[in-house]
Amino acid sequence: MDPQLQRAAAMMPRTDLTDPVAAREATLAFKEFVGVPPTPDSIQIEELEIPGGSGAPAQLTRIYRPKVTLRPLPVIVYYHPGGFVLGDLDTDHARVLRLVEGAGAMVVTSMFRLAPEHPFPAGIEDAYATLCWTAENAALIGADADRIAVGGCSTGATFAAAISLLTRDRGGPQPMFQLLLYPALDDRLDTPSMTQFEDIPGGDRTGAELMWRHYLGPLYGSSEVPAYAAPARAQDLSGLPPAYLMVNEIDVCRDEELAYAMRLIAAGVPVELHHYSGTFHAFESMVRGSEISRRALDEQIAVVRRALRRRPAARAQQEPAR
Repeated sequence: MDPQLQRAAAMMPRTDLTDPVAAREATLAFKEFVGVPPTPDSIQIEELEIPGGSGAPAQLTRIYRPKVTLRPLPVIVYYHPGGFVLGDLDTDHARVLRLVEGAGAMVVTSMFRLAPEHPFPAGIEDAYATLCWTAENAALIGADADRIAVGGCSTGATFAAAISLLTRDRGGPQPMFQLLLYPALDDRLDTPSMTQFEDIPGGDRTGAELMWRHYLGPLYGSSEVPAYAAPARAQDLSGLPPAYLMVNEIDVCRDEELAYAMRLIAAGVPVELHHYSGTFHAFESMVRGSEISRRALDEQIAVVRRALRRRPAARAQQEPAR
């Protein structure tokens, strides 16, 4: 493990998902550990409610904008992490602030429904509704409808990968880019890295199993789990947006992420893949001051800025649903 990360790892609180309610209360300790930075004067934040998935309650939504910039802005629809069970609009507030400042982009993020009270497909339908709302209201909020990306970290990145599949197949708004920061992609938990690590920051196999059980509900352990829940199960990865995929070496999800990146490349999807050695799941969120964390965050900003810089060429005719 990276020496700076190793020193911090011993002090990090662990989250047990056995009892989701207790785990949510315990996340207060995590917030205290990492801190929630103040919003700089250069960024404007607006909160509003938008429609949820079909028949679902409205979602609390937060829009981040640079105060001084030309309009319309490229926009990232960003999904917060939390193992499908935890998390809120503050969970990745620090990263979102940096994306807005560094990439000059707008960020739209919403409170989707959480498991186990609302198992799949509740959360992903809310996430899809956020993408559709952003595209439909781009002019109203000052966004460029032709420069919409999706992204997230951990299970937020799972949602970003799944939404890219879902909107492709439904003929919905087509993101120009997907930012996939160490996503959980495979509910089958059968890779070498899934059994290699125990009691590590960011979670082990036991935590991964609980997370998927909560999220999938009665589907867990069956062969009927759809790719919109676990993207590694997708048979066809062609026609998806270009991707940046970040992988951590000391992470149970490592091998499923590497395999997914290779499959995207084989399907003709442009992929930038970075495997960070000596790092654990969400290290740059938990230990923001370390040298390798600063390097990872700087790279994420540069990647997003480059991806959103150009307006995409005219879109090809939408393929029929797969």
